[in-house]
Amino acid sequence: MHDLKRRRFLHLAAAASAAGLLPGGLSAALASAGAGDATAGEAFSFERLADMARTLAARPHPVREPSDGLRKALAGIDYDAYQKIRFKTERALWETRSGVAPVALFHQHAGTPLPVRIDVVENGVARELKYDPTVFDYTGDLQADDIPADAGWAGFRVLHADAHQRDWLAFMGASYFRTSGPLDQYGLSARGLAIDTALPGHHEEFPVFTRFWLEAEGDGGILIHALMESPSLTGAVRIDCAKPDAEAIVMDVSLRLFLRKQVRRLGVAPLTSMFWFSETNRHEASDWRPEVHDNDGLAVWTGSGERLWRPLDNPRGVRTSSFIDHNPRGFGLMQRDRDFANYEDDGVFYDRRPAVWVEPKGDWGEGSVQLVEIPTDDEIHDNIVAYWTTDKPIPAGAEPAFEYRLHWMKAPVFGDQPVGHVIATRLGRAGVPGQPRPEGGVKYAIDFAGGDLAGFTSEQRVVEAVVEGRNAKIDNPYAIRVVGTDHWRLIFDVYPEGNAATDLRAFLRVGDRALTETWVFTHRPVRF
Repeated sequence: MHDLKRRRFLHLAAAASAAGLLPGGLSAALASAGAGDATAGEAFSFERLADMARTLAARPHPVREPSDGLRKALAGIDYDAYQKIRFKTERALWETRSGVAPVALFHQHAGTPLPVRIDVVENGVARELKYDPTVFDYTGDLQADDIPADAGWAGFRVLHADAHQRDWLAFMGASYFRTSGPLDQYGLSARGLAIDTALPGHHEEFPVFTRFWLEAEGDGGILIHALMESPSLTGAVRIDCAKPDAEAIVMDVSLRLFLRKQVRRLGVAPLTSMFWFSETNRHEASDWRPEVHDNDGLAVWTGSGERLWRPLDNPRGVRTSSFIDHNPRGFGLMQRDRDFANYEDDGVFYDRRPAVWVEPKGDWGEGSVQLVEIPTDDEIHDNIVAYWTTDKPIPAGAEPAFEYRLHWMKAPVFGDQPVGHVIATRLGRAGVPGQPRPEGGVKYAIDFAGGDLAGFTSEQRVVEAVVEGRNAKIDNPYAIRVVGTDHWRLIFDVYPEGNAATDLRAFLRVGDRALTETWVFTHRPVRF
């Protein structure tokens, strides 16, 4: 994971937008059969894809390497060079079909040395979308003749059916995909699968989408099938992407896996993001902006119905946190802070980055939601991963299947949450202003909003602060309503005992009824 600079790949992908990889329309020949000669096509379905993946899993994983000529040519396509390769806007797939989301293609570059095959499905028949260099304009020093004949597509982008100048979905690199969400700003990515992420003694394995099948849906959505391959397994993936609306972009995902060998840690529905600093660790930042992050916390809705909120952190070493559960109701990396003034960045607009909620379907059994946090000193590296994993290794020959729904949202919480949610976590020196500050203590101030909180006042003295800490002394916990708002603030001091990890839990309640979700955090030594 340390070596994967996915953010660099995204910069190249973003360059495609500036480079003119926007709407347009692939020719009729390209749309139906590929840019080259027409192909007869073959019957296609998800079951056929699953059979293909099962057959491939019975064989050794093939070693795919680009030719020396292609590798050399792509090595010269860096960020600047990529901006000068322009997709011809009149050549987008399905551009002329009313109510259908057009598709534009990505050119290969230094970060995508292996091409992917793309097929178009119509009436149950798939035909290969043949690579054609004439759909690109080369406006820099690099020319079409410099690209070897064995080049191909790097991936694709899906454009809005009713606003062809904007895209909302992109697939490029390994098994990564992402959408710009309802606020029209790319941020975190989803992945087809994660294997052995942050597992001691193991190298993380990154499954790759090697082939896609695209099928237009008349309502502006798109149905995407993908063949996923890695040394440990193969997979058949079905992603049904509904037309974007003002609140969320919804994707229904079906995953069929076929294991070549045992996998110790299978990460299902993985999300990959970036967190550098927020109000939680602003004192450690070296940047002029108040906050820099794609997402600010992990939300978990457990099988028992408890709502958890874990603020993201930028630790000093790789840290994995596990939230053990049975049949989780959902989890997601959220972006709750939507105030531009808390970012002051009008170039990349962190306040518009989407949140993503994973809604499992069916029985996922025993396991845990895992959060991996990796140190970073810049915003160009993805350092956050979240996924569901089973509590046991998956043996060779197994064929596990999972279904879930992805919600790419702007809302701070998923669904109708009847309790308050965390909107900020702040840290400072323990003690009381104007008095000697005790050594080794940290004051936490946690703000909550929503639910029934607005119906209570501080004067009633019925809202109770509940704080628990492992390997720590908790001092003077209390709750007050923030003047002039409907928000409540929970404040306490923590004094760790020795060098052991300090896990904290806090929430607000009235009597036996919880008013808020449970805030959870792993305290680490802080200097102010």
